Amino acid sequence: MSKHCILIGAPVDSGQKRAGCLMGPDAYRVAGLAQAITELGHSVEDMGNIIPAPRAPMSHPNAAIHRLAETVAWTEALTETAIAAALRGFPIFMGGDHSLSLGTVAGVAAHAKAANRALFVLWLDAHTDFHTPETTQSGNLHGTPMAYIAGRPGFEPHFPPFPAPVPSQRIAMLGIRSVDTAERAALLPTDVDIADMRVLDERGIRAPLAEFLDRVRAENGMLHVSLDVDFLEPAIAPAVGTTVPGGATFREAHLVMELLHESALVTSLDLVELNPFLDDRGRTAKLMVDLVGSLMGRKVFDRPTRSY
Repeated sequence: MSKHCILIGAPVDSGQKRAGCLMGPDAYRVAGLAQAITELGHSVEDMGNIIPAPRAPMSHPNAAIHRLAETVAWTEALTETAIAAALRGFPIFMGGDHSLSLGTVAGVAAHAKAANRALFVLWLDAHTDFHTPETTQSGNLHGTPMAYIAGRPGFEPHFPPFPAPVPSQRIAMLGIRSVDTAERAALLPTDVDIADMRVLDERGIRAPLAEFLDRVRAENGMLHVSLDVDFLEPAIAPAVGTTVPGGATFREAHLVMELLHESALVTSLDLVELNPFLDDRGRTAKLMVDLVGSLMGRKVFDRPTRSY
């Protein structure tokens, strides 16, 4: 089924301390993201890069937090943009560090609430990003979006109230392999479906993903996918400031995207943490574009349905 894909550049670089993610949106453009999508029969509209309104400086009791006002401004701008884009098509948010999901998921959650549909979130990442501004020790707000999405307290009054917190049973995380102690303690009492690398080693990547997609389908849900470069094995995707060994392989990542395409459930997408300054001749950007191609329907060989 053809989609109207809306590319939204989010050059967010405030959620972490290693500069470079602000170049991500243009790297996706240079790597041919729009062309890869149109070649598969979809239409593409590039909205350019979002520019948030400036905000007055903010202070926080947690002295470790940095660039708080800038991140809040991005959250507000991306929430509004996501709501408008979700009404018109299939938004693809090109980041930018993962703090952009504070705004993108808030926007699609508001859209889902207005449509009276359940929103589900698939988090493809090495990290759970389940800190709050109160618990983060690094002060990097790219480690907080899932807590915001799930409705954890600790974001008020700096961030706008999340429009429709996503219940933990509607959240799945794949590829997890780096979790802080405070995040682990906060996640254990929840129903978040966490398929860390041990689960993927024991069960493969297909089974836990298929089970989650069955739940989305059963509730006629909308599915937001957030794809972090560090979901992937660093050897194939070096352009990220938070590399964690042991990530998804080339084949596993493409299988995830093909299964998502076949489900026809995905309604919005984040592409985050691409730092072109750390890349090797664009290899990570090209791989991410190829993965979007698989999500949008590209296959090596289309297998006909046979009866036996």
